[in-house]
Amino acid sequence: MKPIITATECASESAGSRPPVLLDVRWQLGGPNGRPDYEAGHLPGAVYVDLDTELAGPAGDGGRHPLPDPEDFGAVMRRAGVGQDTPVVVYDGGQGWAAARAWWLLRWTGHQDVRVLDGGLAAWTGDLSTEVPRPGEGDFRPKPGALPTLDAESAAAFARSGLLLDARAAERYRGDVEPIDRVGGHIPGAVSAPTTSNVDEDGRYLPAERLAARFAGLGAVLALEIAGFTGVLYPGSWSEWSSDPSRPVATGPEPQ
Repeated sequence: MKPIITATECASESAGSRPPVLLDVRWQLGGPNGRPDYEAGHLPGAVYVDLDTELAGPAGDGGRHPLPDPEDFGAVMRRAGVGQDTPVVVYDGGQGWAAARAWWLLRWTGHQDVRVLDGGLAAWTGDLSTEVPRPGEGDFRPKPGALPTLDAESAAAFARSGLLLDARAAERYRGDVEPIDRVGGHIPGAVSAPTTSNVDEDGRYLPAERLAARFAGLGAVLALEIAGFTGVLYPGSWSEWSSDPSRPVATGPEPQ
């Protein structure tokens, strides 16, 4: 199954006999909560899910957005109406970061039928709704571990072999700026691969062949899936790595 769905396909399926559960996960790095935007207008029937409190555990040693407790995550999904076999479509404001996280969490906990709305809310041409739905309770029971993950030690090993991709903005990778974490820079050996280069000017994912060409040679997590690669996620990411002063930090561009 393709991990993305177009707005036209989403509208058609939503009007069909087996409509997907729609999850609105709009979120901005360092920005305000996305619920006011959701209340101002969302896809009809969509349920708002908060990234900071429902798609992540409490901030701490595991980073700013560690993996949520699987049972807590399962309860959130059931309240949204997600069942074991319910198709799910997630969308954000168009950047793709938040939607990709929700996609990965559902896949990691064993849900197979989940896709991201390509281009996010901006791609939707139908009417928006301000009505907050009250879906029936779903029966989704998470089984974590369906997708592999890395801890800090194994992430460092991947970086030493040149197979660790840093998806943040290039200026954060280089350490030019760091708006939110303790220190700027990157894990030594990590390769810069900003998520913004995975999409076109409208926020839609590039064709699979162009993504494959981009990642070829970088090693073998949504754009990777579209491109046909198998990716492994380091959930703690830079926020966990940089929180420990004993871990090495590299700055500047990649060596040529």
